[in-house]
Amino acid sequence: AIVIAENIATQLNRGKSAMEAAISGAREVAPGVLSSFLTSVAVFGPLAFLEGDIGKVMKVIPVVLILVLAVSLIEAFLILPHHLAHSLRHVHQAAHKQTGSRFRQRFEQGLDWVREKLLGRLIDAVIHARYLFVGVVIGVFLISLGMLLSGQLKFQAFPDIEGDLIEARLLLPQGTPLWRTEQIIEQLSNGLAQVNAEFQPLQPQQQPLVRQVSIRYNSNSDAYETGPHVATITADLLTAERRNGRLEDILQRWREATGPTPGVISLSFKEPTIGPGGLAIDIRLQGSDLDALKAASLALQEWLGHYRGVVDLSDDLRPGKPELRLALRDGALALGVDASLIANQVRAAFQGVTALEIQVGRESYEIDVRLQAADQASLDALRDLPITTASGLQIPLSEVATISQDRGYARINRIDGLRTVTIQGDIDTRLANTREVIQDTEQRFLPELQQRFPGVQIALEGQAAETS
Repeated sequence: AIVIAENIATQLNRGKSAMEAAISGAREVAPGVLSSFLTSVAVFGPLAFLEGDIGKVMKVIPVVLILVLAVSLIEAFLILPHHLAHSLRHVHQAAHKQTGSRFRQRFEQGLDWVREKLLGRLIDAVIHARYLFVGVVIGVFLISLGMLLSGQLKFQAFPDIEGDLIEARLLLPQGTPLWRTEQIIEQLSNGLAQVNAEFQPLQPQQQPLVRQVSIRYNSNSDAYETGPHVATITADLLTAERRNGRLEDILQRWREATGPTPGVISLSFKEPTIGPGGLAIDIRLQGSDLDALKAASLALQEWLGHYRGVVDLSDDLRPGKPELRLALRDGALALGVDASLIANQVRAAFQGVTALEIQVGRESYEIDVRLQAADQASLDALRDLPITTASGLQIPLSEVATISQDRGYARINRIDGLRTVTIQGDIDTRLANTREVIQDTEQRFLPELQQRFPGVQIALEGQAAETS
């Protein structure tokens, strides 16, 4: 619309009538305006077909932009020329007269000087040295491309936006008592109080950096588990507009002030939300052998941990609750004892079995028999648990089965029918670039990892997948 209006004004200054200026002015720039519109459609249109979380965010941009440009195009060619022809019909008669206030006259004179003397001469110089100008443009493009490919110019899918909330998400082994979780939370709270004391003198009017702290037990968004072994502590900070201190500095200082936390499976310090670009580190391992998947995960985490700025690495193949495993001894089958017989009798001893049902008047009562609580908590009592064979012979459990203590896995994920382990982590963008870390790992370590564990499939997710 601005281009068309300017050209109509130019035609009017050349002595044409308002109607002639409107028609010829719009017609003259029509090819250029249409090509500009089509170029915008070609550039922004593909954004509507992006997949993933980025696609969900970005697809509204081209839809709105193309719709607005289309409406603007219709208005510029079908409505604007008529309005200008009507509003400028008296200008042709007073084209050479000085009208308006002094300020307006001087402003228009200054604008004409900039257009004719400054921009005009610059454009003339570019036209006369057009080959040099094109060469300079190509040179700048090649230099920019070289800086990007060489790593001098860093790439980041989505810029970091300072928020007002930070969290520490705690995950301990299953079966951990609540008092142990409370100890770690107290350690985190003390570390946060220390950070608040350090940053408070830097804030406006020395306000506290931490405005509010909340603790949620039985909650951890990263763990996908519930129980007394998980907890989250959330700190509400001064708003980013008023706060002195970057969020990365605050998180890093909280991490340092907390100190070592032995026995913890995962402890991550982060903002509570994740941008559409996904996690900085999100690598998926798939296969059929859980031991190989776990070994590959640990090897990959060890490699990633060597990069400066990589923090909060963990995977989702975590140990479950402590358990006792029973295995038949050699010769047990000869005594008429099999795995099903042992499983049924051990289950009955701990969960109970109905031994008798009696009727008292209209009421019916079931009498269940099980081990007393003290024996259920005793490993010796379990070893001496009598197992009744099919012939009626009673044999201590330890004589027909071995008893071992171990931990299984809390949860085994499957994607497309394959057992899956996902490794996740974060990157401090002040110290490292996500794209460089992933590319270096992909080139230098993943081929070696694939050779060591040929049955493991490796896929990059998160920001690496969203920006590929």
